[in-house]
Amino acid sequence: MKLAVVGGGSTYTPELIDGFARLRDTLPVEELVLVDPAADRLELVGGLARRIFAKQGHPGRIVTTSDLDAGVAGADAVLLQLRVGGQAARNQDETWPLECGCVGQETTGAGGLAKALRTVPVVLDIAERVRRTNPDAWIIDFTNPVGIVTRALLQAGHKAVGLCNVAIGFQRKFAALLDVTPSEVHLDHVGLNHLTWELGVRLGGPDGEDVLPKLLAEHGERIAGDLRMPRQIIDRLGVVPSYYLRYFYAHDEVVRELGTKPSRAAEVAAMEKELLEMYGDPALDEKPALLGKRGGAFYSEAAVDLASSLLGGGGSAVQVVNTYNKGTLPFLPDDAVIEVQARVDGTGATPLAVPELDPLFAGLIGHVTAYEDLALDAALRGGRDRVFKALLANPLVGQFEYAEALTDKLIAHNREHLAWA
Repeated sequence: MKLAVVGGGSTYTPELIDGFARLRDTLPVEELVLVDPAADRLELVGGLARRIFAKQGHPGRIVTTSDLDAGVAGADAVLLQLRVGGQAARNQDETWPLECGCVGQETTGAGGLAKALRTVPVVLDIAERVRRTNPDAWIIDFTNPVGIVTRALLQAGHKAVGLCNVAIGFQRKFAALLDVTPSEVHLDHVGLNHLTWELGVRLGGPDGEDVLPKLLAEHGERIAGDLRMPRQIIDRLGVVPSYYLRYFYAHDEVVRELGTKPSRAAEVAAMEKELLEMYGDPALDEKPALLGKRGGAFYSEAAVDLASSLLGGGGSAVQVVNTYNKGTLPFLPDDAVIEVQARVDGTGATPLAVPELDPLFAGLIGHVTAYEDLALDAALRGGRDRVFKALLANPLVGQFEYAEALTDKLIAHNREHLAWA
């Protein structure tokens, strides 16, 4: 089995490598190709990756290359984890929206739209090159904004599934609180990427006992603290929202907070510099503890599980993924991309049925889906007016004056990445 990781020079990659090494019985990789245009980073990450495999006794071969076509040739699956514009572009996404009193974040709001506009054309070009080289390869997208990028891939006819680590993070957290193994915890996870709620926490499988009320009663304070939301909000909702819902439920508070400290991009850039120095140490043969602060927790387990299921291995049959709605949420079009539990096999992902949603959740899902429609149109066809309409439709912007100003700022800060600008 051959896998390729596009964006393999990311400081995330040792997390992925560690998962491949530990879970080699689930996903027996014979050749793993790390593809990245940044040759200096790739050399450091590739060296550590080989040492991790060697230490854990993995027999697979790790190859590094800056040649995309050569790297993906013959791959059974291609994982996308790229960041167009790097941390510098992310830093802009997180700062210029604040000038208009709007949330600055890399996957949602105005910053998330900027990332989509930069990313979608690049990902589609990569996917076309994969299809020319190997039309049967699966594309697993971990590149944000995952929902919009996955929809672009699916609409273009690619064999693609989107992946996020939010659900597996909740699964691991809840399992620890309940003192059970993660495999015993099944989430009623419903929504869009970075806009989800845990409507139930079931033990033993999709039809198991719902222990969410018990979790909230016994551990509500800790759960709310991790989400940085008031306990009373969690209790009144009766569900556990993704921490990304804080941008919606406490928008003005978040804007004030973001204006008083360095951006997350600045923090990550400093962390990446330190991590790359560590990766260059020939004695290092395991992922360093600092990587746990970088983000992407449990990404490797989720990626291994998904790839294994798609490629006919021993991965879990039911996983949380991003895929076509196909009637699952009846108030959305069939070709909207949602994030829910799905049955995954060699034919792709089929969403499981979900409970009827409270209008409180369904309304926001519908609103953000409409924004994502417009965002994808802007990413595919360009133009100031399309960018403006997407911003006006975004619930984190939504005002004419803000949308006008943010449109100009977005284009000014991203001109080098927008072919039409």
